Amino acid sequence: MRVIACYQYLSLEPDAYCSAIQVQFDAACSEELVWGNCCCYWFVSFHQQLPRPFQREIGQGYDGELKHVTSQLLALAEATPTDKFAWRPSPGVRSTSEVYMHIATANFYYLSVVGKQTMPTEIKPGFEKSVTAKADVISWLKRSLDAARDARARETPKELERKVEFLKRSTTADAVYLRLIIHCNEHMGQLVAYARMTGVTPPWSKD
Repeated sequence: MRVIACYQYLSLEPDAYCSAIQVQFDAACSEELVWGNCCCYWFVSFHQQLPRPFQREIGQGYDGELKHVTSQLLALAEATPTDKFAWRPSPGVRSTSEVYMHIATANFYYLSVVGKQTMPTEIKPGFEKSVTAKADVISWLKRSLDAARDARARETPKELERKVEFLKRSTTADAVYLRLIIHCNEHMGQLVAYARMTGVTPPWSKD
């Protein structure tokens, strides 16, 4: 079974910013692969910059990009109605709240890998599914993103070169911080698709 969802746009205004976007979800893949890891394909033709204030951090290095995805994640979460946090595209796939909590939990995990913070004691197996209220989800999301920002800001260039163990391999702290921001952006795309499918317009497309 193959489900194809075509949108004029997902995160940007169609006439000004996108020629077309097609998102194809193949149910032959596992749902965890498709949604949990955001295995989707986006074809976007950009004709202008992102609307203000979301364009200010673009191209401004790691700190700017983290600030950018932070502002988008929090803005989209705030714009999502409370009842939509329980929405999921199909049974067995992460709900909206679970995606946000997955991001938050992963952020704390990455920070524990680089040795800047231990995992919060509240985070135990099943934690992503246990926090469902909009206010609580946003609080955890913000807490994790603030922690990532503060931890990275305290690093010196030399410290970023230190070796750490990540996924049973040796890498640098800098590479783990990079994985953190990439992971946030991966699921940002997933959440934009969720938003469009539930009638929520990303705030930055309204500017």
